[in-house]
Amino acid sequence: MNYDRSIATEGAIPAMHDRVADSDLSEFGTPEDDGGRKKRRIVIIIVAAAVLAAVVAFLIWQSSAAPEQSEAQVPIVTVAIPGNTNVAGEITATGTLGARRPMPIGSVGEGGSVSNVLVDAGDWVRAGQVLAVIDRSVQSQQAEAQAAQVQVARADAELAQANLDRALKLVDRGFISTADVDRLTATRDAAEARVRVAQATLGELRARNARLSIVAPAGGLVLERNVERGQVVGAGGTPLFVLARGGEMELNARVSESDLARLAVGVPAEVRPVGSQEVFTGQVWQLAPTIDEASRQGIARIAMPYDKALRPGGFATASIRSGSVTAPILPESAIMSDDEGSFVYVVGSDNTVARQRVELGVVTAQGITIASGLTGRERVVLRAGGFLSPGDPVKPVTADSDG
Repeated sequence: MNYDRSIATEGAIPAMHDRVADSDLSEFGTPEDDGGRKKRRIVIIIVAAAVLAAVVAFLIWQSSAAPEQSEAQVPIVTVAIPGNTNVAGEITATGTLGARRPMPIGSVGEGGSVSNVLVDAGDWVRAGQVLAVIDRSVQSQQAEAQAAQVQVARADAELAQANLDRALKLVDRGFISTADVDRLTATRDAAEARVRVAQATLGELRARNARLSIVAPAGGLVLERNVERGQVVGAGGTPLFVLARGGEMELNARVSESDLARLAVGVPAEVRPVGSQEVFTGQVWQLAPTIDEASRQGIARIAMPYDKALRPGGFATASIRSGSVTAPILPESAIMSDDEGSFVYVVGSDNTVARQRVELGVVTAQGITIASGLTGRERVVLRAGGFLSPGDPVKPVTADSDG
């Protein structure tokens, strides 16, 4: 009996222990649940620490990379210090070739039909040489008739003189009165006057006939021939010939108003006709006293000796010397312009660009001279100026190291 009770008691103790354990766990949680919560907290803390570390690292990297990124955004520009160069002044102009002294020659007489043409365009002639002859058959007959009238007048004058001489011999004898002598003297004087009139008329006819021959007033080159045999011409009509006096040519070079003011008579010039590789030397012999209101240009007349390559009416380019200047020279890429005029960008000591207004001067093979606005000691932006604005920071690189 005692044995059974002890067995029953031993079996009840585990059951009671289980109930107490279950009630305790339901109220306070199991050890396994506490371990899971701790693990989750540890994981969350680790993840948060990692995120925080990453953010801190990113901020540190960004702060260290910011100067490099800012520096990378500053544009690099090529600059040069132009200095001052002694430049021989030169003005380039274009114009038309022509005779320096063109001489139009026409008929100055009564005119008529051209019987002969003795020269052609391109021929050289001397002063007084006959260029063309106008038919003078009628005028020649008139001259011959007048020459006969001169002879008649002379005969009448000789007869009147003889009558007067005889009368003077008879006056002393009383056979002829003084009144008769006076009448014979007047007759003699009238006859002599008629001789002079006839001679003058004959001279006029001969002069008119001489003007029927078209002659060269001076020696030179025949540029134009505008008459043919059989053509009827008259005084005051179209010139029959155009002569270049002495064969001298010239270029009527058109230059701007400002360039014309820089030129002077006598300065040398080099002329190159279009289509020719030859260069001809001449000099400015006349400057136009007026300026064309529409084009604002004037004419510089450049004289040159004759050459067959210089054809009147042709086009040519002239390089005219206009003294020398000392000024900075810049390439065309460095110079910009707008409504306010021409300007360049210069880089200051703080490596920022500033706009500098300039006046342009002579254009040379090396570049464009700057008449005013620069001293030559500035750092001038050579390229990419169109992408800059005043005040922009830049990283200047000299032209020698650019590349």
